[in-house]
Amino acid sequence: MVSKEILYRTFGELLYVIAMSDGLIQKKEVTTLEEILKAHPEGEKIKWSFDYENRNQNDIETLYKKVMEVFYDNGPDKEYDFLIYALTKIAEVSDGISAKEEKVITSFSRDLLERFKRDIDKLYK
Repeated sequence: MVSKEILYRTFGELLYVIAMSDGLIQKKEVTTLEEILKAHPEGEKIKWSFDYENRNQNDIETLYKKVMEVFYDNGPDKEYDFLIYALTKIAEVSDGISAKEEKVITSFSRDLLERFKRDIDKLYK
């Protein structure tokens, strides 16, 4: 399990990935993100991480792989529900969810579930 600080930093990184998946972060995506994060006790940490990635314009494919490794190390967490909600809301803001945004959301859910199932299977073999 990873520290909560690293987990929340990683949330910001994945939110950056979804916002950049269509090639450009739009103002309304940032505004929506800020509204969503107001309701989260660690929203400032998540937003800081998002802003850091946005300033540095890191490659989203490489960043996605890094994010997933952190989530794999962390294991199942109830906070992922919040993250899926935030990813979906940000994707919906700009004329609905694009194919690239849908792929990020679906891949995130599928990749985590498949990994956790494999981990469980290993425990019982």
